[in-house]
Amino acid sequence: MSPQPEQRTTRAGLWGALGAFGLWGLLPLYWKLVQQVPPFEILCHRIAWSVVVLLPLVLLGRRLAEVRAAVASRRSLLTIIGSSLLIGGNWFLYIWAVNSNMVLETSLGYYMTPLVNALLGALVLGERPSRVQLVAIAIAATGVLSMLVSYGRLPWVALVLAVSFSFYGLLRKLVKVESIPGLFLETLLLAPVAVGYLGWLAWQGGGALGHQDRLTDLLLVGAGIATSTPLVCFAFAARRLRLTTLGIMQYIAPSIAFLLGAFVFREQVTPAHMLTFGCIWTALALYTAEGLRAARSAHRHAVR
Repeated sequence: MSPQPEQRTTRAGLWGALGAFGLWGLLPLYWKLVQQVPPFEILCHRIAWSVVVLLPLVLLGRRLAEVRAAVASRRSLLTIIGSSLLIGGNWFLYIWAVNSNMVLETSLGYYMTPLVNALLGALVLGERPSRVQLVAIAIAATGVLSMLVSYGRLPWVALVLAVSFSFYGLLRKLVKVESIPGLFLETLLLAPVAVGYLGWLAWQGGGALGHQDRLTDLLLVGAGIATSTPLVCFAFAARRLRLTTLGIMQYIAPSIAFLLGAFVFREQVTPAHMLTFGCIWTALALYTAEGLRAARSAHRHAVR
């Protein structure tokens, strides 16, 4: 017998989610291939070529009305400008950190993001975290402090990545626009700076594009595809999977980055690193288990 339509839909969603989180996890490999290019220049190419790639998706998907609606009021326009600045800053720090041999710390940042989301929900939105979630946040904080004690410094890259992405998600909740048209609008708002800077470099006779090897040129132009493809996969998966499933699968990306940092890029993994990551992983296990318990409880109440 052939699978039921719902089973086929779920299976397709799982493949989409695997594609999205797998590609996001492999991004350090991509940025390492262009590490001879300054991080801000890479960022500008990523923004500019993302607009080029996302525009046809918005037009062919007839999503232009969503873009217009997102900037219809002054409040929503200011909100989307804020989210644009946050995602631009997040991207820059990530590219800089990867090419500064800090892939392990970037993976720590994205492991921490769900916990920072829970903390922001409590502090900003007035959400009441459960006792288990509070314990998870406390364990994660202990892990971060352990690195401070061991090295005399906070893992600031991880913290800034987690906090900036969490605030980005918070702002995006305030604007009713889906992921693809939303990212198109954000990159479009950042494009004048990106294109202006790249144009200035070209006018000065500098810039990497056209002055490096052919592979570098292709990778810089392909940065838009590298940005958009996992987002398209995620949007495909989000329509077919439960949020709890996506919530668990999101850890695929930082796990791949952790493996790349430790075993491919040979970054040093010290006992202090393992203590910090151990605390974060324990906190995430508690947080995820609590989320699954709450989802099952809500489902039981819904079917009564």
